[in-house]
Amino acid sequence: MTALDYAQRELHRWQVVLTQPASWAQLAVLLAAAAGAWAVHHYLGKYLGEGSADTETTGVRRFTQRTAQRVLFPFTMALGVVVGRVILLAFDIKVLLLNIAVSLLLSLAIIRFLVYVLRKGFPASPLLKAWENIISTTVWGVVALHLLGWLQPVLRAMDDLAIHIGTTRISLLSSLKLLLLFGLLTTLAYWLSGLIERQVRQSTHVTPAMQIALAKFTKFFLISLALLIALNAVGIDLTALTVFGGALGVGIGFGLQRIASNFISGFILVLDRSIRPGDVITIGNSFGWVQELRARYIVVRNRDGVETLIPNENLVTSEVINWSYSDRHVRIRIPVQVSYNDDPEQAMALMLQAAKEASRVLPYPAPVTRLMEFGDNGISLELRVWIDDPEAGMGNVRSDLNLAIWRAFKQARITIPFPQRDIYVKSAPPQWSPPPAD
Repeated sequence: MTALDYAQRELHRWQVVLTQPASWAQLAVLLAAAAGAWAVHHYLGKYLGEGSADTETTGVRRFTQRTAQRVLFPFTMALGVVVGRVILLAFDIKVLLLNIAVSLLLSLAIIRFLVYVLRKGFPASPLLKAWENIISTTVWGVVALHLLGWLQPVLRAMDDLAIHIGTTRISLLSSLKLLLLFGLLTTLAYWLSGLIERQVRQSTHVTPAMQIALAKFTKFFLISLALLIALNAVGIDLTALTVFGGALGVGIGFGLQRIASNFISGFILVLDRSIRPGDVITIGNSFGWVQELRARYIVVRNRDGVETLIPNENLVTSEVINWSYSDRHVRIRIPVQVSYNDDPEQAMALMLQAAKEASRVLPYPAPVTRLMEFGDNGISLELRVWIDDPEAGMGNVRSDLNLAIWRAFKQARITIPFPQRDIYVKSAPPQWSPPPAD
């Protein structure tokens, strides 16, 4: 029997069933149960939503409220259908539709619950929340076809829709199996990689750079393994991937070389540990500390709160200043000029005192002052101090030290010179006089 003949036969059978008087009573029960379930969900769902949004709600209570929101409508409607079923049986009315409806509603409630529990095992994201309803509906659709006895005919009809490419047969059924299996295995791969990443981050014996490297490698390996298993499970010969590999190599050579370069550069950065999360770096005009290392770029956050996404390739091929590569100690220079009429030794002592009173200046290495040169306008001095927290900024340290030096110089009456020029007029033009009047 072909799929079309089976569909015509089932359509005729259901037309006969729905035209019977007992079916009208069952449809009335379904409509009444749906209306009652909608009313319960409308009022109780609003209460559950407000309770789950409360920040003071505990995790278990919030989980229970969110679960109740998802299963409230199908469970309440199933309860109403069961009550209607008991009433119709009391009047010796057949309840074939109600039996199917109860199975469908209970399966919907169970599927929604299980999918929500699985989603809680992953980090929360808007995309994941959107896919929750799609996955629940898809799984429930398959279960509904099985309960109605339509699953095998639908699968045969989908398998009949096929094309032949050489010796390979590709059908709609195999394509959907590949997508579903790859989606399931990819979800499992993401869950396992997230679990491994969390375990690695809790280890005190693994450096942050190695943690990122392990997380990236694990995710890439598991997703690749999921794709290979899915292809093999649907009967696709893996030797056919040689053509795909050649096409991928040509694509990388022509248009994807920058993406591949950034991806490989990301592995180089985490393996050679030249850039680590928390490092303070300067690349070009960008200065800040590294927030994250991603597959294609790194996130650098500056003191203004602006996050710059820098491609990994730039960090490998360009000059990068890493202020905290091997040592977090950074020296800051504060140039100051004093007048020739003042005592430079007194000024240098005041500068040292200002540095010792600064909270972020390290006592060791100790601050020092140097007389650099005798300039055109005054004596050039320089204060040199060390800090060990460059991620907190260096401009604020300079500002605090300059302000403290200015106050100390003002109190000691030490003058900070400014450029002055003396102008000598060697000769002046003759004084102009108006011509005599006629």
